[in-house]
Amino acid sequence: MKVISSLQVAQLIEDGATVGVGGFGSYSAPDEILQGIEKNYQINSHPGKLTIFSSVCSGNNTTADIGHNRLTPIGLVDTVIAAHFKNADKLYQLVGENKIAGFTLPLGTIVDLLRSAVANQPGVITRIGLNTYVDPRQGTCAVNEKARQQQRDLVSVVEINDNKYLFYKTIPLNACIIRGTYADEQGNISFEHEGIQELQFLMALAAHNNNGIVIVQVENIVQNGSIPARKIGIHHSIVDYVVIAKPENHFQSYAVNSYHPELSGELRIPQVALKPMDFNIRKIIARRGVLELQPNSVINLGIGIPSGVGSIANEEGIATKTILSLESGPLGGVPAEGTGFGGSANFEAMYALADNLKYYDGGGLDMAFLGLAEVDQNGDVNVSHFGRGCAGPGGFIDITQNTSQVYFMGTFTVTRPRLEINNEQLSIQEDGQGIKFVKKVQEVTFSADYARKYNRKILYITERAVFRLTEHGIMLIEIAPGIDLQQDILAHMKFQPIISKDLKLMDKRLFSPEKMGIHF
Repeated sequence: MKVISSLQVAQLIEDGATVGVGGFGSYSAPDEILQGIEKNYQINSHPGKLTIFSSVCSGNNTTADIGHNRLTPIGLVDTVIAAHFKNADKLYQLVGENKIAGFTLPLGTIVDLLRSAVANQPGVITRIGLNTYVDPRQGTCAVNEKARQQQRDLVSVVEINDNKYLFYKTIPLNACIIRGTYADEQGNISFEHEGIQELQFLMALAAHNNNGIVIVQVENIVQNGSIPARKIGIHHSIVDYVVIAKPENHFQSYAVNSYHPELSGELRIPQVALKPMDFNIRKIIARRGVLELQPNSVINLGIGIPSGVGSIANEEGIATKTILSLESGPLGGVPAEGTGFGGSANFEAMYALADNLKYYDGGGLDMAFLGLAEVDQNGDVNVSHFGRGCAGPGGFIDITQNTSQVYFMGTFTVTRPRLEINNEQLSIQEDGQGIKFVKKVQEVTFSADYARKYNRKILYITERAVFRLTEHGIMLIEIAPGIDLQQDILAHMKFQPIISKDLKLMDKRLFSPEKMGIHF
């Protein structure tokens, strides 16, 4: 192992290389190294035309010069392959403008492709992605014209024992850039201050086993023997170079500017220190989701409104009676919201992201609460592609295809309406713009037909209406008290839903600022 500067990293990477870049949303971005690569390219135009392979691109959902946004000088990157782009908004825009070729794959498939690269296998055979946009019979994982012109055969359909599967081709890595907490003098790497345990180990193995180079950013170098053997996450035998980061390039999370031990599992904070959600439209929707919770269930929460389910469960005192899980690895606790999504305060256990996704793929979850961006009359959901902009699915496909109960949550219109709530009645003072309930989604991220085949329970939850997936489409089963069916719901849909013969009002407790008093 050799200690080098971030500018020296660029000299080690060849033009046209395929580079695994660590980080997951707000967490574990190797910013010191990425800054060095960015600076070197601006000075020397090297390295160029890279293919970047990542999971959920790192960033804070802005164009700030952090995380994967540092890889956006024109010519530095030719192609990016990831499960999600949107956290790095500058990169997301370049893909949307067709300046960088973009491919999006399910997060669990990203994990499996790293495993296949580690083992020098040709690829991955799985059901994940069937009937969605990554299925070549339905669409393509190439999200723009620049990607389509490459004609990369990343995904194909195969048949085994009369059953259809998808085959994803292995993507070998020439190098990887990842992050840990400490390195000892030999190069053993620990992760104790990281908010999550993402794909660092798999990326390192994938690069190493392909005769590539492994570069790790750390807070500092410690003496040999300082890291207990059980805390060594990557052994020095596969680490080639270490870069020591400046503190401002090694935040635990972009959501915080200091170290929070409750996010790394080193300390726990009192539940009263976790601020309840404000009483607003987001809280109404999250509360309706909480009404579906069942004790002792393992539950996944998605980003945005669904993450509020954890906050409400904590406020109602039932968080410890369910097991909340994030695909990033935390099990139990209260998930961080907004930019900090992916971490969890007071978690009970931390799985490696790679192991957690396999747990999901095998049907380990009992329930999942996920976002709702666009729904069509068949019940299909799109959360990945709108116009030219493609965010990618993240772990959405892995979760929705193998969980028996899935609850999609979001506002009824694209922009949020202005509401008035009086006497447990909902009144819309000014409705939001944009229609979410359309005849046909632009891209299928969730396949209703696949869910019907496996008899899944699927609900679509908004602030004014709740729908259920049926054999013949989606059925309206609840409306908010004070809402007019025709004016406030049907007039804002591009299709006529099935109306339940037992249509009822949503629980009035959703529309009061007091606690709901939920008990198991």
